[in-house]
Amino acid sequence: MEVAMPSQHVLAVDDEEAILDLLEYNLSREGYRVTCVQTGEEAVKAAKSQAPDLILLDLMLPGLDGLEVCRILRKAPATSGIPIVMLTAKGEESDIVKGLELGADDYVTKPFSPKVLLARIKAVLRRKESPSVDASAPLKVHDVVIHPGRHEVLVVDEPVQLTLTEFKILHFLASRPGWVFTRYQIVDAVHGTDYPVTDRSVDVQIVGLRKKLGHAGRYIETVRGVGYRFKE
Repeated sequence: MEVAMPSQHVLAVDDEEAILDLLEYNLSREGYRVTCVQTGEEAVKAAKSQAPDLILLDLMLPGLDGLEVCRILRKAPATSGIPIVMLTAKGEESDIVKGLELGADDYVTKPFSPKVLLARIKAVLRRKESPSVDASAPLKVHDVVIHPGRHEVLVVDEPVQLTLTEFKILHFLASRPGWVFTRYQIVDAVHGTDYPVTDRSVDVQIVGLRKKLGHAGRYIETVRGVGYRFKE
C-alpha cells in the first residue's frame, strides 16, 4: 500500500460530522495528518495559521460557503498555492465551474468512494510536487509528442497538421494531464488569433482537434457540465 509521508497534512472542511469522521478515518489510514473543521470561518483560520498540504473543501457550509473560502484563500499570498479539492453534491455543475475558475484544483462529488477520493488527492499532490512545465520544451503524453518551438505534433511518430488555436488548446491541456479546465479557462489560455475563440467555439475546436488526432483524440475527455481535461 502506498502510504503518504507523515509531513503531508490535509485540512478537511465539512459541516457533517459523519463525513468528517469518514474522511479522517480513511486519510489517517493512508498516513496523512488530518485536521477537521466544520465552518468556512474555521477553515480560513486553520489554513492561515498552519498551511496544510491540501484542503478538502465542502461547498455547502454555514456562514462562509466553500466558494467564498476558496476565493479568500486564493487571494492571500500565504495560502494561494495550497491545493484545494472541492467536495460537492451531484448536480451543482455551476458551483463546480465557479470553484475551478476561482482556482480549485479538482472536485469530487458526493456520495464519494473513499478509494476514488484518495486517488484524486494523491494525483493533486503529485502535480503540486512536479517541476513546472517548460513552455518551450517538447512534451510527450501517451503517444502524443508536442514540439512548441516547431509548432509540430506527432501521434505515433506521424505528423498532425493543426491550426494555431488547435495547437494551443492541445498544448495547454496536455501540459497539465488530469486537470479539469472550464471553457473560459481555455479561452483565457489560448487567445486564438486564427479563429475567434469564445467559450462556445471551444467545443467546435475540440471536435476538430479530436478528429485530426485520430485514435489519440480520446485522450481529450469531456467533463460534463464543466469542461475538458487531457487523460492522465
